[in-house]
Amino acid sequence: MHPRRIHALGAAVLAAALTLTACGSGSDGKGSPLDKITVTGGSDTTAPTVKVQPQPLSVTDTTTRVLKPGSGPVVGNDEIVSIKYVLLNGKDSSVLDSNYGKQNLGLNLGATDLLPGLKKGLANQKVGSRILVAMPPKDAFGTQGNTELKVGAKDTVVFLMDVQSATKPLASAEGKEVKPAAGLPTVKVEPGQQATITMPKNAKAPAKTIRQPLIEGTGPKVESGQTVRVAYTGAVLSTGKVFDSSAKTPQKYFETVIGKQQVIKGWDSTIVGSTVGSRLLLLVPPADGYGAAGQPQAGIKGTDTLVFVVDILAAY
Repeated sequence: MHPRRIHALGAAVLAAALTLTACGSGSDGKGSPLDKITVTGGSDTTAPTVKVQPQPLSVTDTTTRVLKPGSGPVVGNDEIVSIKYVLLNGKDSSVLDSNYGKQNLGLNLGATDLLPGLKKGLANQKVGSRILVAMPPKDAFGTQGNTELKVGAKDTVVFLMDVQSATKPLASAEGKEVKPAAGLPTVKVEPGQQATITMPKNAKAPAKTIRQPLIEGTGPKVESGQTVRVAYTGAVLSTGKVFDSSAKTPQKYFETVIGKQQVIKGWDSTIVGSTVGSRLLLLVPPADGYGAAGQPQAGIKGTDTLVFVVDILAAY
């Protein structure tokens, strides 16, 4: 039971579609058919117009063309890359999706199930680059295509991508340890495992959310609207019972848009402004948690104060 209130934004639908199994090999785009593709207009909030020529465009290997070299660091093959994109069908230049004017899309290049064409297109590019990547079915959606995105079994797909940033996520919190205030729950954390949270005797529920840093990270501050990757454990203050932990998931972490009411208020108000690498101890009363209704399926009553231990592993 993740601490969500609302399902993830539409970008998550595309992100799921981009994690399909395929195989193949890539090639460089010099002298390729991508040379005739034109890109005009656009801004930070408006997608540029991409015209695919010739039509239908078909490639046998993933092909890349750098429209504008970036001046930032080189993207590593195990980093999370944040992009703006336009996705087109190469057969007729139809736009299948775009996230200009919306949140950035984060792609984990270290994921084993990410489309091979995306890994090949983005790896070793520089942050700040604008690139075109054409992917044949073997490096994209395979012989089954993708009906949701209206991609046929034989269609080449084309991405225009603006590489916004790249970051290597942490395995656990890193930074300066902070001595917590007296009377708070005590915490023991082993990376990849559920945190051990020991409640004080006769614990008093706070009237407002308490944010107690246990480790102050040295990374950038988390901004509202970013996607954060966290490792967390949640327990009920009055009983000490753990109701959820990211350690129970296969990936051992949880990702969500923060500061936009995608999760409980107690998370939005404390994670935004914290630094990547931080470990936070949060005491969240019902008003900033699940309200008077609680979460009966998780054993949370409407009067329960919640205790979270949250490691901020990345923000993008």
